Amino acid sequence: MTEPQDNAPDSSSTTRLGSAFRVSEILRHEAQADDFIGSFSLQDANELRLLLRGESVVDWHRLDYDSEEDSRRMLALNSLDWDDDRDRERIEFLRGSATDYLREVLKLHVDEVVASAAPFVQLPLMASGKLGTRKQQRNACTLLKVMHILYHLDARELRTRLALSDSDLFSSVENSVLQVFDQLRNMGAPVVEFQWSRKTRDSLLTKMLVKRETSAARVFDRLRFRLIVKRREDILPTLRIMLRKLIPYNYVVPGQTVNTLVETSRLDRIGPSPLVSSEGRNADQNEFSGANFRVINFIADLPVRVEDLVDPSRLDPERGNVVFVLVEFQILDLETAKTNEQGESSHDAYKTRQHARVRERMLRAPSESKAKNGKPAEPTEPAPSVRDDVLGRVPQIDDPAVD
Repeated sequence: MTEPQDNAPDSSSTTRLGSAFRVSEILRHEAQADDFIGSFSLQDANELRLLLRGESVVDWHRLDYDSEEDSRRMLALNSLDWDDDRDRERIEFLRGSATDYLREVLKLHVDEVVASAAPFVQLPLMASGKLGTRKQQRNACTLLKVMHILYHLDARELRTRLALSDSDLFSSVENSVLQVFDQLRNMGAPVVEFQWSRKTRDSLLTKMLVKRETSAARVFDRLRFRLIVKRREDILPTLRIMLRKLIPYNYVVPGQTVNTLVETSRLDRIGPSPLVSSEGRNADQNEFSGANFRVINFIADLPVRVEDLVDPSRLDPERGNVVFVLVEFQILDLETAKTNEQGESSHDAYKTRQHARVRERMLRAPSESKAKNGKPAEPTEPAPSVRDDVLGRVPQIDDPAVD
């Protein structure tokens, strides 16, 4: 793994006081080496398909969990601890709110066992058809979808109420992600390079000027992590571990995946899935990337517990203690990474094309010239082929696929 530069988060720290995903750590520290090489379950395959195709979990109609341990892991990845009384109260509040919405707004019947009688950790098993009736399976799946949205809405509202800096939140996420990749390395995962960075102000400005949507809210990659694995065959097992130990699959952002490396049909050998649509929702390939550029790039909204970052009296029990941070992940194999730095796929070539487009948009020279005499515009002065500076505290990964 690439070591952090000076002033970067200390990946060897044992205290990790700023870690964002404290609940999930309970499960991550149970990881064993065979977790990486173990066989994929149907749930694993479905989660990977969702990530690689840019699908939304709201379109699913079932889960494929086998035990309450799977349910607890799902909660932990969403920063909820079933063994914590306050978190259980929070879960039940969300459950009640979701039930009220289904009954009062959508006028749907919700089985009482699903609505309140069964322990929540049984609901994912009902949604998987492992417990209860067929009707309860549909009810449980529907209820979980609404809870999923409510949880995110409450976290968004909480974020607007708290005086939290992006820097503090990013540091918390960085520390937690570094712990997971320390563990991946100890498990023998074939990760040959691991880097992280925050998007610079100049790079943000360039992105806003080149995009038609000039809103900073549409920038998903302000915090980014990149992994390079040894072989292309290592990509799926590595992604599986990331989904089991770090990334809640239900908060992978739909429509924001770029996948030019792995065919999802490979997962059909594990079991074909009726959960995805026939067309997928992958993001368009970045127009400034070279034609031969290959990568898997996706965005996840990671839940961050904030009790240690704010005055506890400012937290509303009904809104919880979690906010979300958008994080970009990029994964590719070593051979592809080398190819991506050659010719028109290189970073310098990418930045040259991007900067030229910004200059054209700022000056409007091509369109104005063509409007005057109908002839092609004179070429603008070539944009400098210079990498953006990055914060000194983190390694640079200002890559073509993510700007």
